[in-house]
Amino acid sequence: MNVGIVGCGFIGQKRAANLGGHRLAGVFDLDQGRAAALAARVEGCRACSSLEELLGLPGLQAVVVATLHRELGPLALKAVEAGKHVLVEKPGGRRPGELRPAADLAARRGLVVKVGFNHRFHPALLKAREIFDTGALGPMMYVRGRYGHGGRIGYDREWRADPELSGGGELIDQGMHLIDLARVFLGEFSEVSGYLPTLYWDMPVEDNAFLLLRTPQGQAAWLHATWSEWKNLFCLEICGRQAKLQVDGLGGSYGTERLTYYKMKPEMGPPEVEAWEFPGPDRSWELEFEDFALAVAEGRRPWGDVEDGLRALEVLEKLYRQSNRP
Repeated sequence: MNVGIVGCGFIGQKRAANLGGHRLAGVFDLDQGRAAALAARVEGCRACSSLEELLGLPGLQAVVVATLHRELGPLALKAVEAGKHVLVEKPGGRRPGELRPAADLAARRGLVVKVGFNHRFHPALLKAREIFDTGALGPMMYVRGRYGHGGRIGYDREWRADPELSGGGELIDQGMHLIDLARVFLGEFSEVSGYLPTLYWDMPVEDNAFLLLRTPQGQAAWLHATWSEWKNLFCLEICGRQAKLQVDGLGGSYGTERLTYYKMKPEMGPPEVEAWEFPGPDRSWELEFEDFALAVAEGRRPWGDVEDGLRALEVLEKLYRQSNRP
């Protein structure tokens, strides 16, 4: 595919480096210097002076939207209106209503819209899903997840701390990944509750999110996302009646990615344990784009599509309303 990128910051640059065999045809950013710098890295890529110029590039088939949260939904809609397939970074919008117009129009026009849930494509989580899909865990009981980092000097003055730009704090940031992964293994949630305090940073958005989500069958997701985790942490436990899967680390500062499989014995007691480590580079971005491109080619839903994004945003919206957060 010929691909365009809107937003040439850290995530836009990461997407540009992970398109696989697809061609980056053009980029656009309000900071024209940043767009020019990214375009200069790719032969034949044009730094466009407007969104309209980018969307009008001959042969452009797909657009990646990697901007601040406030712009994600409106820009995804503009790309769909121009007849393009879209990969919009998570959360896809500040609230479901900002993403829904793009989803509805894409459905009418037969276009693919995907939300960027790259965590689904980390190797430990792909292996966990493979085991889960065999039914080896038995009936599901609960998911327990923790995800956090400690920020940096001045974090409370960055755009994520401005609710107008971000739509919220840690819940809409790392918490969105936890909600999405909990849905992968448990399905939809009928009961949603949480506590969204600001415990450390001087900011008007939450820096911690403690969530309890329940399915109609009584299964639970107990999730904690935090900007006050002084050693970066990722841990997801997927617990069935017959076995448990535990994912630790995401590579880099989060530590080597690891999956541990605990299998209950008939006599109970200590479980059988099998473990895998994934020390290689993070290919989740490349694998996610590959799935998106295949979905376009095959006319199917990608894994983690716009409806998955909307379901996660609906959970998020309920939590913000309950907590009277802006």
